[in-house]
Amino acid sequence: MTWQPNSWRSFPIQQVPEYPDLDRLNAVEKIISGRPPLVFAGEAQSLRDRLGSVARGEAFLLQGGDCAESFAEFSANNIRDSFKVMLQMAVVLTYGASMPVIKIGRMAGQFAKPRSAPTEVIDGVELPSYRGDMINGPAFTEDERIPDPRRLLRVYEQSASTLNLLRAFAQGGLADLTKVHSWVADFLKDTPQTQRFEALAERIEESLNFMKACGVTSATARPLAETELYTSHEALLLGFEEAMTRRDTITDEQGWYDTSAHMLWIGDRTRQPDGAHVEYMRGISNPIGLKCGPSLDPDELLRLIDILNPSNQAGRLTLIVRMGAEKVRSGLPPLLRAVKAHGANVVWCCDPMHGNTIKASSGYKTRRVDDVMAEVTGFFDAHDEFGTYPGGVHFEMTGQNVTECVGGVVDVTEANLGDRYHTHCDPRLNGAQALELAFLLADLLKRRRGVPSYMSKAV
Repeated sequence: MTWQPNSWRSFPIQQVPEYPDLDRLNAVEKIISGRPPLVFAGEAQSLRDRLGSVARGEAFLLQGGDCAESFAEFSANNIRDSFKVMLQMAVVLTYGASMPVIKIGRMAGQFAKPRSAPTEVIDGVELPSYRGDMINGPAFTEDERIPDPRRLLRVYEQSASTLNLLRAFAQGGLADLTKVHSWVADFLKDTPQTQRFEALAERIEESLNFMKACGVTSATARPLAETELYTSHEALLLGFEEAMTRRDTITDEQGWYDTSAHMLWIGDRTRQPDGAHVEYMRGISNPIGLKCGPSLDPDELLRLIDILNPSNQAGRLTLIVRMGAEKVRSGLPPLLRAVKAHGANVVWCCDPMHGNTIKASSGYKTRRVDDVMAEVTGFFDAHDEFGTYPGGVHFEMTGQNVTECVGGVVDVTEANLGDRYHTHCDPRLNGAQALELAFLLADLLKRRRGVPSYMSKAV
């Protein structure tokens, strides 16, 4: 079947909201189809090339951001602080792994979430489930929970503003390595992880001073002053993604690109080989991801790989593994064995968040930092066993001082989850917990190189 941006509409689909006014939905999608692209084909191709280096074991992927972006938390300060945390994590990993780190934000488009049930019941009242600000509102009221197409226009506008700010931060001086000390948020000061980071920053500063004496500065070497940050989100609401799909008329590829983000991924609930989401994603030329949960059979994974990356192009497909701490050591090896035997060029990435969600005694949805760390460690151990490359990590975090995940060096307990629990959906790592994850990853990468751990001695 010849692929077209709308060919998915003839396939069975999961996780679709029921819009009461389809004419209004169609009208909004038409408006969006006439809006300028948010990203460009050349940028997506550049990311695909970068991910190709990850697939070959020459770089590491750091993909993180909000569980679901919201209209209420949209601000320049929040975007800046999340960007700073990504910079902190990247510099820890770059130094620890001695290789480039490819940074992809769950930003500028991550507004929709799949749900386990189409409705929820509170005190005997049944309403549609909250599916992200892209679709409906979080408040448990009839008006808020009705899917509203006008939200799509707001998503486009907020994504455009976010992208504009991220580009300014990446190229306008905030990412300058000479300012590495300024990347620490106020609430992180005097924590053990920040002390480690400051020690690392001192070593970087010493190296930069030596380079300056040799005539190499951020003014003469732009890579020291700028960074690359790409964007990504789950391609869940296909009508919006179709409206943002454009034919490349500039580069030699001349393919179709989803211009809503540099990278899109398929969720664990929408990865049916004969489903609409797989049909849509097979036709776009962006680098794409595929969530791989414990229910994914190795043969089905190989079928999906052949559909989504028939040319076996390195950097095209990232497999984002989300098993859970208790299942990763048993669930991942069969997939590694099958994919290795198949000869597939893929990026293996660990999502240690989505398989570790629990309900605290206080009623809050949360995750234990220890479980997050355990799944990452199990992910690396499995790759060590098979001689494959653990290429990246995919996590949910914020630069804000939230109390949503339990544990970490800044100890968050179940009792104080309610102090600063701001997420509209799943719990996120705060800045201190995210930095703790970065040091663990650096240790694991150093272990593969036979280099002493960060944890065993000061940086």
